[in-house]
Amino acid sequence: MIFKDRVALITGGGRGIGRAIALKLAAKGADIVIADLTPDAAGQTAKEIELLGRRVLALKVDVGCADDTQKMVEDAVDAFGGLHILVNNAGITRDRLLLRMSEEEWDSVLTVNLKGAFNCTRAAVRHMSRERYGRIVNIASIVGLTGNPGQANYSASKAGLIGFTKTVAREFAARGITCNAVAPGFIDTAMTQAMPERARNALTSHIPMARLGTPEDVAEGVAFLASDAASYITGHVLSINGGMFM
Repeated sequence: MIFKDRVALITGGGRGIGRAIALKLAAKGADIVIADLTPDAAGQTAKEIELLGRRVLALKVDVGCADDTQKMVEDAVDAFGGLHILVNNAGITRDRLLLRMSEEEWDSVLTVNLKGAFNCTRAAVRHMSRERYGRIVNIASIVGLTGNPGQANYSASKAGLIGFTKTVAREFAARGITCNAVAPGFIDTAMTQAMPERARNALTSHIPMARLGTPEDVAEGVAFLASDAASYITGHVLSINGGMFM
């Protein structure tokens, strides 16, 4: 129970990687706040966490709205008496080749993926700074390191998130707050499951470990960076991609 007496807030925690992170931290003893734009998904994950014997709060939150994220942190602290771990996982894609990408498709991805992390972190570190303790883990992506055709908006948001991670790490290290990022490769989620089998096989052929990652693979990395075992690690980007990018 390495997270006993810890409170963890996971954005986009209703499904996919966010759900796996929420369940992993709960299984290791944390009380959980799930922030998601889809209440049904958040509620379902909350029920699973309750079965693990942990306290849980599910909130409908638009991370692109600063007022929403400020209230989210206040609700978490009011409900559980503190906030120790923030996982900025909420993200969207609006894939299109650059010359066909609309301004709205660019803006919406940057608003959720990058501004959302800014909003949530700014709200959370005010409380963490007073307590002189915090663990922030940002979910970046392999494409933030490599780029990817058709994902100029998504790649830019994730590359920006890596730069944001390193700056937050520098600004708050003296206050006992670490900030790290996880950069997943191609993970077996609803998005990749919807791909044609030929495309999935072609993708897998580029991965030295010859399989897609699982949400649980990512959750294990997040759990490590959020733990006291990683207390001397900050500003780091942990790549979880089966060797696809070295």
